[in-house]
Order: sequence, then structure tokens, then C-alpha cells
Amino acid sequence: MRKHIAEPIKNKKEIKAIESYLKEHNKRDYVVWVLGLNSGLRVSDIVGLNVGDVVDKTHITIIEKKTQKRKSFYINDKLKRVLKDYTQGRNLDEPLFLGKQGKRLDRSQVYRFIIKTCNLLGISAKVSTHTMRRTFGYHHYQKFKDAIILQKIFNHSSQRITLMYIGVSQDEIDLSYKNFEL
Repeated sequence: MRKHIAEPIKNKKEIKAIESYLKEHNKRDYVVWVLGLNSGLRVSDIVGLNVGDVVDKTHITIIEKKTQKRKSFYINDKLKRVLKDYTQGRNLDEPLFLGKQGKRLDRSQVYRFIIKTCNLLGISAKVSTHTMRRTFGYHHYQKFKDAIILQKIFNHSSQRITLMYIGVSQDEIDLSYKNFEL
């Protein structure tokens, strides 16, 4: 049996609907969502962050759990605002995202809130914990058309893998050729 492959959410209205719903219903999940969409981090790296990793910083720097590679990325203005509000008055050494029992949030809890929210909102994309990362990659590529930068952001071994990962299909590639001439 083939494993379920997560898709990026390509429709910006759907992305905003998820964001609005989470902002209204669960502040923690909203911050996880905004962080995931604005960083391209894997969920395992997001839930591994502590408050001190983001407070008064220009960059978030981690060692990726999967690759053991160092990664540093700029915290954009939207993310700075969201994180500043969320971390106000919290201890620097505590986990950034806590579950209901006061322990560090885990991947399965993130999976459940993504699935639940998308189902509630009628979003039909195949979603998983990779959805935020793939959505980041898809929209980053749509804006900058730079697979090399995304390959570096994702630490992928090739541009082909990066384009497949973010859901750039052969039809989209063919269309770009069809509409290009010198």
C-alpha cells in the first residue's frame, strides 16, 4: 500500500481561513501554523524549540533533528509579532509549545489539529505534519521561482527532489515552457 503523501495548500484563501480559525480558537496552534508557514521547518524541529530560541532574536538557529545539520533563518516581521505576543512573560528555558499535560507538544498533536482544522473548513488537500513545510516551499517557489534557494532551505540533495516535494507538477513545468520564448 502506498503511503499518504501530504500536499501543499496552494490556495491562499484556504491558508488564511486556517490561520483565522486557529487564531480565534487556539493561540498555540495558531503560532505553530504561522511558524511552520514562515520557516519551512519540519514539525519535529518546531516542537523542539524553547522560548529562549525565539525571544529577542533576529534568527532562529537549530540543529535539524532529521539531518543533524545546522540551520539558521531570519525571523520575518509577521513571525516576530506573533512570537513576541506568544512568548510575553514566559521563561526562556521552557518549551515554546506545551501540550495539555504541560509537556512539550509532540508531532501527533500537531497532526491532529491540522487534520481537524482542514476537515472543519472543508479543505480537501491531503494534509499531514509536512503540510506547513510543503506549503511554505510551494509559495516561496511561486514568489521567487528559485529552486536552488529552496533546495538549500530544505537541505535537499537536488532541485528535482525539491520541486517534487513542493508539488510543482510536470504540467506546471510544461506550461512555463509553453509561455516562454526568446
